Amino acid sequence: MDYMFQPGFLGTRAPFFMDFVMIMVALLPLLVAFAISFAKKKNYALHALSQTVIFVVAVIVVGYFEYGVRAGGGYEGFVKGSSVSHHYAFYVLIFHIVVSVIGFVIWTHTLLTARKDSKNKTLPGLYSTSHKKAGRRAFIWIVFTALTGIWVYILLFIV
Repeated sequence: MDYMFQPGFLGTRAPFFMDFVMIMVALLPLLVAFAISFAKKKNYALHALSQTVIFVVAVIVVGYFEYGVRAGGGYEGFVKGSSVSHHYAFYVLIFHIVVSVIGFVIWTHTLLTARKDSKNKTLPGLYSTSHKKAGRRAFIWIVFTALTGIWVYILLFIV
């Protein structure tokens, strides 16, 4: 796993694994929007499958990220090279973690509820309106997660 800590490919101080995760975080809202487009085209099976695959890949990427952070010395190991105040970067990181956890819970709840409602033959159908609202809410939190993740990356590896 030494490759994880080789210089990254985005031209910053970040190691490879951080650049990889950064790209995945930045692409996440676009991938989810693409999956939503299947539902708009009434291809509900592909919508459900793509949302599930994106969710599982996102969880795996977060696991990869967490491993890399722990093996790389934790937050302190990565904040060393930044010119930003350590307190400011720490508060932004905490904000990102809170946003991410809330987003993860909302996204998970939306997926599990949709799966249950689909099995009960109420989605699409009776619960479509509430599912759309839940999906919008989850999407907004996914966007917030991506934006705050990019913010943390910028503070740790660019500024």
